[in-house]
Amino acid sequence: MTITIRKARTLIRATLAKGREMGLKPLSVVVLDPGGHPVAFEREDGASPGRFEIARGKAYGCLMLGLGGTAIHARAKAQPYFVQAMNGIYGGRFVPVEGGVLLRDKRGAVVGAVGVTGDTSENDLAAALAGVGAAGLVAEG
Repeated sequence: MTITIRKARTLIRATLAKGREMGLKPLSVVVLDPGGHPVAFEREDGASPGRFEIARGKAYGCLMLGLGGTAIHARAKAQPYFVQAMNGIYGGRFVPVEGGVLLRDKRGAVVGAVGVTGDTSENDLAAALAGVGAAGLVAEG
């Protein structure tokens, strides 16, 4: 099972709306399928061009480790060598901070991940969680 393009677009739209409501800097949001492939991406006007890779890295780490970004960040602080080794295994493609969210359906199956970047990691996460809720999915942030 995977996230649909419709749900991905709903998630992105709601995430960006939450960011504007919170007065955040321009956000970039990517939604990945369970295999780590992009389903949808948007970068707000004014967001730096490198934000796709950061957003993807936040989401990709969640998928590869089966954890939300908050748990990965905590693990990076507690066990930096483990997270560094895991990131090495995956070619340096994940960013171990908040703003990455593992997405589950109502039955608990992983359907993808979202990565948000542009403001502080904590604010990125808050915007992401609003988007996940709007899409009717369960977040593991």
